[in-house]
Amino acid sequence: MKDAIGNVQRIVVLGGTSDIALATLVKLAKGRRGVQVTLAARPGERRLGAAASLEALGMQVTEVDFEAADRASCDHAIASAFDAGGDVDIVMVAFGLLGDQKRAWQDVDAALELVQVNYVAAVACGVMVAKRMRAQGHGAIIAMSSVAGERPRKSNFVYGSTKAGMDAFYTGLGDAIAADGVQVLVVRPGFVRTKMTAGLAAAPLSQTPEQVAEVIVAGLVSGRQTVWAPPTMRWVMSGLRHLPRSVFKRLPV
Repeated sequence: MKDAIGNVQRIVVLGGTSDIALATLVKLAKGRRGVQVTLAARPGERRLGAAASLEALGMQVTEVDFEAADRASCDHAIASAFDAGGDVDIVMVAFGLLGDQKRAWQDVDAALELVQVNYVAAVACGVMVAKRMRAQGHGAIIAMSSVAGERPRKSNFVYGSTKAGMDAFYTGLGDAIAADGVQVLVVRPGFVRTKMTAGLAAAPLSQTPEQVAEVIVAGLVSGRQTVWAPPTMRWVMSGLRHLPRSVFKRLPV
């Protein structure tokens, strides 16, 4: 539970090796020691490295095995985090797959893998986390969406469609549980220079994880329901959404 002056004390990250999530943890901790963090992710060097980097900053880190495509794994990770003692202030839903976009619309297995992780697992986790937070009567859920879901483009429409569904679910979830004292913040970043996008050409208005983290924390503090990173992406995407399809489909995007 938050302390007397509103600082978060317990944070759970589903997708605990996410560069954006880790940068957000650092911003939320504000240099304070003893913040309790649960990193739910696949076991391995990436998770060990993430835990070590946070512990070096004075955080108390617990590692939990988490496989997004496995319903039982999601259930166990969330139950472990909430049953460890004390209320949870923030849960970050930060897992996802970018995938091979050309393969995704031509290969059933590739398409369904993106759907299972980016949408089905995200919805399952959202339902389970919301139930827990409603019971405690407070908390915040940070859902990592993407501008790709606002109007899916021909270059990544399978990925974009999964993010569109995930975005719609968490937007509606925020409305449904606001009266229970739980905030849901949907985050829509543009291109972010992370491990997931390594090797891809950076798009205009690209961001670092630290820049996205600044937007997320500001959105939490101000009680926002949706944020774009960078904020100017809101107006870029608004323009793209209103283009006639005959024009939009000819854009090199």
